[in-house]
Amino acid sequence: MTDTSAPVVPTDARPHEHDAPHGYASDKEAYLKRMRRIEGQVRGIARMIDEDVYCIDILTQVSAVTKALQAVSIGLVEDHLGHCVVDAARASEAEGAAKVKEAADAIGRLVRS
Repeated sequence: MTDTSAPVVPTDARPHEHDAPHGYASDKEAYLKRMRRIEGQVRGIARMIDEDVYCIDILTQVSAVTKALQAVSIGLVEDHLGHCVVDAARASEAEGAAKVKEAADAIGRLVRS
């Protein structure tokens, strides 16, 4: 299988306000809990493949993981818009415009995935 997604840039390579709390900070534990559950689902899919489970059953689980990741993504977008973008827009028009562009680009990547 070929991965045609855009390369992931490490977060430390991006110019962000590392000292400021991120928009998801208040929901961090809930996000981590959801991601651990998704991680378990992915391990389950690998186990299903290893055990030669019927293709459609595996695809059903892949669909469930995809939907779970999409739900996390939507939550993060909402948090980013409500916190990071709003704060940047309050700071200056240019900062706000840059954050809106950044958010639009991220949403575009999500839509294409």
